[in-house]
Amino acid sequence: MALRFTLRQMEYLVAVGQCGSIALAAQRLNVSSPTISTAIAQLEADFGLALFLRKHAQGMATTAAGAILIAECDAVLRAAGRLSELAHDLTGRIAGDLNLGCLLTFAQILVPQLRRSFTERYPQVHITQVELHHAALIDGLRNAKLDLALTYDLALPADLEFTAIATLPPFALFGAAHPLARQNTVAVADLAAFPMVLLDLPLSSDYFLSFFNKAGLTPLIAERTRDIAVMQSLVANDFGYSIANIRPMPDHAPDGRPLHLVPLAGPVQPMRLGLLSAAGSSARQTLRAFSAHVQDHLPGIVSPMRP
Repeated sequence: MALRFTLRQMEYLVAVGQCGSIALAAQRLNVSSPTISTAIAQLEADFGLALFLRKHAQGMATTAAGAILIAECDAVLRAAGRLSELAHDLTGRIAGDLNLGCLLTFAQILVPQLRRSFTERYPQVHITQVELHHAALIDGLRNAKLDLALTYDLALPADLEFTAIATLPPFALFGAAHPLARQNTVAVADLAAFPMVLLDLPLSSDYFLSFFNKAGLTPLIAERTRDIAVMQSLVANDFGYSIANIRPMPDHAPDGRPLHLVPLAGPVQPMRLGLLSAAGSSARQTLRAFSAHVQDHLPGIVSPMRP
């Protein structure tokens, strides 16, 4: 029996289901809204089912049947993508799509450089990047939304594979007026008496607070933020110190005020920066090439980022 619908129509269907709006799906896919509307209407006619509830001024809500078919279409599109990847592997070509996740605290510093140098060498690879916190990167790898993730070795699950590439020891960040700003090193005990600006991201905050827990100390958390730029500006404006592993380049907050970076002394565990992937992903030639590229280039990028 000949299929009456296409992969393109399925792509439109999945996009509307994910975006909840024909207009947003059209913007995402760079096609016109009428094109997507026509495709959805044709699919509903072919399936004999209503796939969406049209809500005036509220977008599109999937019906129960629509949600099931959208999930199946998404699986079909992923399988079709794997066929393309298999063809590239069989021909030895480094090409195709690569979905890269990166920890949002350092994505702006690392990923653009790595992408540019890789795609200059392999112009037939199209990289899509997304910036997430660590737990979301793990979820993205597990549900196959991501191919690789550039992150730290935090609470790594057994079903994923981590390749360590660079080691980054922690340091304290201070504003220019902080009493500890010009020390050569500081210990956790030195910090405990001062207000702290905590970068409060899942798993990352546990790592920073573990320094105090192991020393039997409780930090004075004065501010919490999930935005590293906000953290840097709060520190530079003397709301407290913070702790990080990647230095800002240059040593200034986004508002232009100076930051002073002082290495942490004592038994503090460094972060290992590397690539996280699903088991077996190294079978794809394009992913192997990108992993090798990162291992070659990343150490040189992060070397100036240690205090």
